[in-house]
Amino acid sequence: MSIKKSGLLSTAALLSALTASQIYAGERPPAGSKPLVDIIQALEAQGYSPITEISMDNGVWEVEAYKNNEERELRVNPLTGEVVSDRLDD
Repeated sequence: MSIKKSGLLSTAALLSALTASQIYAGERPPAGSKPLVDIIQALEAQGYSPITEISMDNGVWEVEAYKNNEERELRVNPLTGEVVSDRLDD
């Protein structure tokens, strides 16, 4: 399942518009994962904005976002919120 976010929507607006079944319809995050809102807010605090897509794949969040006007593809540990991979999106 993929979540797409317009750069014009705030984190709160995005998450309040989606139900848990829409967010997690497919692969669910592992038990003990941080709430998705915390992950998004932490990424935005690190300068990743706008966030344009989020999906859970093989137990990690895959995130597409912009930083310094470059499109980035991130892999984020759902338990810690740590960015484990950050590369240019091709």
